[in-house]
Amino acid sequence: MQPGEIMYSVEGMKNCPLDITSRLIGKKFTVLILRNMMSNQTRFNQFIESIEGINPKTLSTRLKEMEKNGLIRRKIYHETPIRIEYYLTEKGIELKSILDQMVIFSTRYCANDVFKDGKPRTYNEISKILS
Repeated sequence: MQPGEIMYSVEGMKNCPLDITSRLIGKKFTVLILRNMMSNQTRFNQFIESIEGINPKTLSTRLKEMEKNGLIRRKIYHETPIRIEYYLTEKGIELKSILDQMVIFSTRYCANDVFKDGKPRTYNEISKILS
């Protein structure tokens, strides 16, 4: 890399790819919604009950943003009462490796905040939770 060059930049780029991804998943609660969807949660109330600090208005906003950005799709079941479920798209599923890397980073460098004993974990020690 030459002085003055920016990482991840190639000729013809319109925007920084890191900035684009950050805009997709960087808002508060978005990665936690993704995490829960990757854990097979699909319903609004499941998210409300399992994501600490999120309120219905914020959750509704995030789900709409994620759908607009192509990370999730909404499926409406015409039943009584109506049922709505949310599913990851291929684009949303592809974010798993990014979330995995965030977990690896935090368990190694933020162990005091992650673990009760405050001891960092190696990749081998946490690999079972990444599958």
